[in-house]
Amino acid sequence: MPSSPEDANPLTIRCQCGYISFPTPTPRPITLYHCHCVSCQRQSGSAFGTSAIFPSAGLFPLSPHLASRLKVFRRPTNAGRSADCYFCPECGCRVMHRIVGADGTPRASVSVKGGCVVGGLEWAGAAHIFVREAVMKIPLEWEQYDGLPPWIKMD
Repeated sequence: MPSSPEDANPLTIRCQCGYISFPTPTPRPITLYHCHCVSCQRQSGSAFGTSAIFPSAGLFPLSPHLASRLKVFRRPTNAGRSADCYFCPECGCRVMHRIVGADGTPRASVSVKGGCVVGGLEWAGAAHIFVREAVMKIPLEWEQYDGLPPWIKMD
């Protein structure tokens, strides 16, 4: 058993069909949250999307092998930025996205879809964000924010 989270092995990120599979850049995400915004509802085909936030260092730039397998599309965000959305061309599963600033600078973190993280992801205690757009009732005792919480940096 590892003596600390830093000593642990990385987790695996995998699409639904297994065509895309690679290790997380760190053994644990920086944070985990459930987003109830309309974009996440549409992307996930569900009531919310779960994001495991990892540092992008160690993953980006993508290895040539991974870059050749992933497809990407860029969509605008409400904040004047864009999101590079990576998905499997075989099963269509969205794997991750990365925000790109208006100046073209990619964010130092990447949002991995929680359901694509295989084994070991600690789901307890994840915050709920954009609950003003939620289509389900969120228990009051759960950490929640109407929009973005103050701890999510927008740079």
